Amino acid sequence: MSEWIKVCALDEIAPQGSRVVESSQGRIAIFRTAEDKVFGLHDKCPHKGGPLSQGMVNGDIVTCPLHGWKLGLKDGEAVAPDKGCAKSFAVKLDAGTVWLKLN
Repeated sequence: MSEWIKVCALDEIAPQGSRVVESSQGRIAIFRTAEDKVFGLHDKCPHKGGPLSQGMVNGDIVTCPLHGWKLGLKDGEAVAPDKGCAKSFAVKLDAGTVWLKLN
């Protein structure tokens, strides 16, 4: 069963920033791009477990703060030549509010 959980108002996440949600599925980083798109990834880099929520957002990519791995915000896939994936979560923006879907 899945449910949508209210995270916060979009304005509570800085552009190109993130917010961490503690859930039954672990820490989930909610990212906001400069274009106000929102994405959700497990807050753990597949390389060495670095906190993606502390990484730099550029376009639809986040760079892990530990070793510079780049991951796509849409699917969590590492950008070549790196290989790996952070689990992605459905996130939506509705009337200025950010929602996260847990499966």
